Amino acid sequence: MSTFALPDLGEGLVEAEVVSWLVGEGDHVVVDQPLLSVETDKAVVEIPSPNAGHIGKLLAKVGERVKVGAPVVEFEEGPHAESGTVMGQLGAAPAATPAPQAAVAAVPSRPVSSAPGVRASPAVRARARELAVDLSAITPTGPDNTITLADVQGGSSNSATESGAEALRGARRVMATNMARAWREVVHATVQDAADIHEWSTTKDVLGRLVRALIAGCKAEPALNAGFDGATLSLRANETIDLGIAIDSPEGLFVPVLRDVARGTPQDWRSQIEAFKQRVQDRSLAPADMRGATITLSNFGSIAGRHASLIVMPPQVAILGVGKMMMQPVQAGEGVAMRRALPLSLTFDHRAITGGMATRFLRAVIGDLESAA
Repeated sequence: MSTFALPDLGEGLVEAEVVSWLVGEGDHVVVDQPLLSVETDKAVVEIPSPNAGHIGKLLAKVGERVKVGAPVVEFEEGPHAESGTVMGQLGAAPAATPAPQAAVAAVPSRPVSSAPGVRASPAVRARARELAVDLSAITPTGPDNTITLADVQGGSSNSATESGAEALRGARRVMATNMARAWREVVHATVQDAADIHEWSTTKDVLGRLVRALIAGCKAEPALNAGFDGATLSLRANETIDLGIAIDSPEGLFVPVLRDVARGTPQDWRSQIEAFKQRVQDRSLAPADMRGATITLSNFGSIAGRHASLIVMPPQVAILGVGKMMMQPVQAGEGVAMRRALPLSLTFDHRAITGGMATRFLRAVIGDLESAA
């Protein structure tokens, strides 16, 4: 028997979750044929076979999280009685797309138990604190009885099962980890206002106007399109506006990126977003589609809600939230009139952005939304 291990999927990723097996034991496969699908940081990628042969044994179950370098398939060697199923596909399958680096949990500043007598790295202890896992109750599998990240994850899953809860998986799990990291790192502050859109026609391209207004805000206050390094307390200007668009789905929150939107048109933005929505639905988003946003737009009002305190994902420093259109009273001469308004919520990282910067950005956004063009 020869084994095939989960390959390095790129940029520091240490594990992936098995989504489905595309072959079965006894099947004959050819070089570059997809063997299994795994989920990495919200994207599902296929792992191709490195050689031709017969599948002897599948070493990982669907739903299991497998470390990079761990064996996933055994290939049989020597004569093999054909099972009657030939799974080979003529033509090479696309190689697995590199996945973005998994977020490394920061160690919380609050005091925690050091669990005397337990061998575990600081990163493993931090992860255990996040998942409320008692290290002293974990059976170590690492060298010299050291507890590994996989041991902690398994302990978390077991605890959830025993309590009747369902452990988060896939995109929901990644979202939970990233949101917790962002909440720990970023000093969040939110300013809210509304744009008077009473003169908008019923056929107005709302999304196009929102993107255009956000571009106007970035031009007025470029610092909100910058990246902040918390370790060095430095703000890095971004040459382009790469806009993350929050897309809701039953599987979790996905944020694909529109590249260099200032050079695009409303038709470009709309077609790209529709394509992203389709990829979210059929789970074909590539990791590169969700990498490198410089600022984010969340149109949560398309479902419900007027204002929100959103989460900024570092190194970004701002996210603009758009609420549900509403009627609000405004002064009209000596009386009061009801006019259509669009609620806006701008959440920013107060370590890098001042209140003045944020409100000038928001003022520019409102000015663009209220303009006649």
